[in-house]
Amino acid sequence: MHDIALIGAFTFVWFGMVFAISFLEAPLKFRAPGVTIPIGLGIGRIVFRALNIAEILLVIGVVVTVVAGRPSTAVTVLAAVAAVVLIVQLGAVRPALNRRTDRVLAAPEGVELPRSRAHFVYLATETVKVLVLLALGILTVAG
Repeated sequence: MHDIALIGAFTFVWFGMVFAISFLEAPLKFRAPGVTIPIGLGIGRIVFRALNIAEILLVIGVVVTVVAGRPSTAVTVLAAVAAVVLIVQLGAVRPALNRRTDRVLAAPEGVELPRSRAHFVYLATETVKVLVLLALGILTVAG
């Protein structure tokens, strides 16, 4: 039972960080007075790099605890899904977003590039991850 509580703790910290940064901080920073697209993108790079490092540490904690504790199949599956979504984001989606950010930052002032599909893919995977983490966290509390 101790292992399931630890999985829940890792999960809810991870959930809270992702929700707060991806769904609150990221969109709101562009509404602040004086924050230009280049400044917002620069801030975003730093914040998301830190978030991704924290996520890697948290997913390691979840995976190690799942392997060591042998929780229910549902907990194991949800933990695996969260890990896979993070791997996809870090391995495929974030590099595409970084390339897009490089292009935006290199564009001459006043030139606006078309919207990126990678951003929508990231938002979709982030939404899936948040829902999976919420379900995993609830399951650890209820279980």
